[in-house]
Amino acid sequence: MLAVVYYVAASVDGYIASPDGGIDWLSAVEVPGEDYGYAEFYRSVDALLLGRHTYEQILSLSEWPYPDKPCWVLSSKPLPTSQAGITVTADTPDEVLTELKARGLQRIWLVGGGLLAGAFRAEGLITEYIISIIPIVLGTGIPLFGGVGPEERLKLIESTAYSSGLVQQRYLRASELPC
Repeated sequence: MLAVVYYVAASVDGYIASPDGGIDWLSAVEVPGEDYGYAEFYRSVDALLLGRHTYEQILSLSEWPYPDKPCWVLSSKPLPTSQAGITVTADTPDEVLTELKARGLQRIWLVGGGLLAGAFRAEGLITEYIISIIPIVLGTGIPLFGGVGPEERLKLIESTAYSSGLVQQRYLRASELPC
């Protein structure tokens, strides 16, 4: 079974970035030697999904942070690819997941952004949510989910509070739980 995990950091008021896409506010919880389970999570995924804006934001970094994982960038416009293993596609979320499943990939990280997460959520394609709540109220910005979608029942599986104030919550879709 293919699992799509939305692993993301958000402000207390539900934003994943400032209005201009900035994430400098995440530094408020940076603690030397603490990765909040990121390395373990990253090892658990087979591939990554990114939206155009997230991809362009990551390209501005000094180096590509995912050199060992295949990445699909969902965009209706052509984009440059500077690394091997990056596929830019205008396919729908369902079509992309069909391709990933055909390639034998099993656990996919939906990196973001909010519009892409909203599109996947609207189609019921996210199976797991891992949301790290950062103790800050941004007041405005890019929401955790863009667009609209149906109500979705979740089951809290795990919640971890860290001394930095970050609280990481892991949810599964209620429909994904064993009966």
